[in-house]
Amino acid sequence: MAENDNIARQAEILASELFAEFFWDRIGPTNHDWPCEATEEHGVSTHPCDVVYYYDEPYSAKRTYVHCDLKSYAKGSIKSPAIKSALISLGKQTACADKSPIWQDKHAHDDVTYTICGLLFVYNHDGEYDADFNTTLTFVANESLHLPKGKKLFVLGPKEIFWLDNVSKEIQRMRGKRNPELPGPEHCSFYHPQLVRKANLQVKKAKGATLETLTSPMIILEARDPKGKAERKIVVFYSRKGETTQEFTYLIDILRKYELLDERTLVTIKTLNPDPNSSPTFQKSQQQYIEGLAGSSTDLGGYVLSIRYEPITEIKSTYSSIDLGTWT
Repeated sequence: MAENDNIARQAEILASELFAEFFWDRIGPTNHDWPCEATEEHGVSTHPCDVVYYYDEPYSAKRTYVHCDLKSYAKGSIKSPAIKSALISLGKQTACADKSPIWQDKHAHDDVTYTICGLLFVYNHDGEYDADFNTTLTFVANESLHLPKGKKLFVLGPKEIFWLDNVSKEIQRMRGKRNPELPGPEHCSFYHPQLVRKANLQVKKAKGATLETLTSPMIILEARDPKGKAERKIVVFYSRKGETTQEFTYLIDILRKYELLDERTLVTIKTLNPDPNSSPTFQKSQQQYIEGLAGSSTDLGGYVLSIRYEPITEIKSTYSSIDLGTWT
């Protein structure tokens, strides 16, 4: 039992380290139960809570509370029945948390408008899982999750956690160098573009990466100059392989539409385990993009050429269940 507890703690430790780098805050007690508000429907008297994080939404004056179920599985345990059972349970937990004054008293602030979502965090502690995790989710019918309309569940599988772990470690590496490439966290935030139909209502307050951002192919970190100058650094963490000029051309166009290409901005794109030819492919995409401008904007052409492209060195976070134990 002690060994199993230590294996479970591996997911807790990784989640704590990882989400802190994405500017999520933890609130309330961890690893506790609270009374179910729909015992007949849910078939249980209590629900578990591993941990709750929160962040402020950029496009509405709301706070999102993320009710987490943290799993630490070996390769052979990541199978559809286990994942289905965890998701059904999490759906009930998330629906119940929205009704429970006890849950809200422990985890919600009194002075904010908020929403609650669920997150299933599936960490592969032996690092050997190489199957398509999405196939384990195809057997879960939406109606089996007992979610009220508008409520959301998110899933981070082994591949997604591996990617996010490497992004967080790369940010730490960039800050920790003798000549840091990034300033301290107080000068950084995750970028939320000004969308046509959604105004960014909390530009200064919403520093954290949303779950939608963390589950998208692109995570953008914005760093402001600590000395108050107008210059800024943009780091684009891109989860795809960079196999074609078309995908890089699309990425450059996104940066242009987000108004991230100008004389005061240094842009760096980073990929993990990219295609072996991704660097020359990116150079070609820069050149082709500029040619497509038809000479209409020489300044923009210079901004496109100044974009840096850098692969990330792979890092795996591992934890020993022995080291996590308590010797008596």
